[in-house]
Formats: sequence, C-alpha cells, structure tokens
Amino acid sequence: MGGLLKEFREFAMRGNVLDLAVGIILGAAFGSIVNSLVNDVIMPPIGLLLGGVDFSNLYINLSGGEYASLAAAREAGASVIAYGAFLNTIINFIIVAFAVFLLVKGFNEAQKRGKKQEEAKPAEPAKPEPMLVATQELTEAVKKLTSTMQK
Repeated sequence: MGGLLKEFREFAMRGNVLDLAVGIILGAAFGSIVNSLVNDVIMPPIGLLLGGVDFSNLYINLSGGEYASLAAAREAGASVIAYGAFLNTIINFIIVAFAVFLLVKGFNEAQKRGKKQEEAKPAEPAKPEPMLVATQELTEAVKKLTSTMQK
C-alpha cells in the first residue's frame, strides 16, 4: 500500500499534472467569464431586438399547466424543455471554441516561425574533442620527429 501511495504522489507531483490542474482552474474561470458575457452582454440586446425576449426564460411546457416563468414551472415540478438556456449554452460553446481555435492557431504559427528561424541559421561546424585534437597534434609531432630522425 505504501508503494502505491508513493507512486501516486510521484505521479501527482509531476510538472505536467500541475500544469493540467492550473489549466483546468483557468478554464473554469474563463467559462464563468464567457457565461457572463453571453448572459449579461450578448443575449439582452438580442432579446431586445427580438421584442424584449428573455432567452434564459424560454421554455416549452410539457405538463400542460400555465406558469409565469421557467423558474415557476421548475418549482412546480413541471416537465419543461428549457430551449432558451440551451441557446445560451450553444453560444457559450461557440465563444469558447473560437477562443481555443485562436489559441491553437497562434501556437501553431509560433512553432512554424521557430522552425523557420532554426532552418535559416547556418549550422555551426562541430568542435572536435580536446583529447582528439591533442592526440592528432601528438601524432603529427611524432611523424615530424621520425621523419627528421630518418634523414
């Protein structure tokens, strides 16, 4: 059991797991911002243009009773299809998907620029190992010495 806990702790403390946790937290915060944008900024003017419609209150009552609002129908336990809330959720999704698309597009373009810069750099000649250089110099010196001794 102790080995399993140790292995889990090592897994949980990896950098990529922590990065994922931060991403999820930021994503949730971004989702809240998008919800507010849709519900408080985008949908009210659209509803006003369509004759004062409150999209969050649009529903189809399946139970046959009359209710003043979606909240009243739900409170009474009526079966409803809340298509106004569904429309808001679709708009939220479109905004988030577009933001993720822009993020991925920017990341891909940055990667392409990085690859182009790497390809444009001339390759530096490889530096020989110091020990190899010393051995080659010693070999040359020995060759010169033996050639002068043979003369």
